[in-house]
Amino acid sequence: MAHTYKNSKVDLTATTVTTVYTVPTATTSIVKSILVSDDSGSGDTITLTITNGSDVFSLFKTKTINANGTSELLSAPIVLTAGEILKATAATADRLHIVCSYLEITWPYLYLYLQIKLKMLRTL
Repeated sequence: MAHTYKNSKVDLTATTVTTVYTVPTATTSIVKSILVSDDSGSGDTITLTITNGSDVFSLFKTKTINANGTSELLSAPIVLTAGEILKATAATADRLHIVCSYLEITWPYLYLYLQIKLKMLRTL
């Protein structure tokens, strides 16, 4: 089992849904911080979601970020599991930056063991 602290940085240059972070296979992630800053001097709003396959869960719906301001979106950590995706959408292009800090906990040996057992079961 490995524990690795990481971060993802995204400049929301468009108004389309943008992936901030995807949890890797055989990994659980604890998201500790999501900082959003406005660098335009105009302010903007952000929508933040977590997707799990076709399911979409809203974390923030049109959250206001003040002009030249920075907002910490989390008041407590969020746990994400393998395959879940954190996504963001800005109302206006080229105004917001995101820094997402998280801890990845990987289970490579357990995952490998389960893969082998699954293959064995399929051959029966």
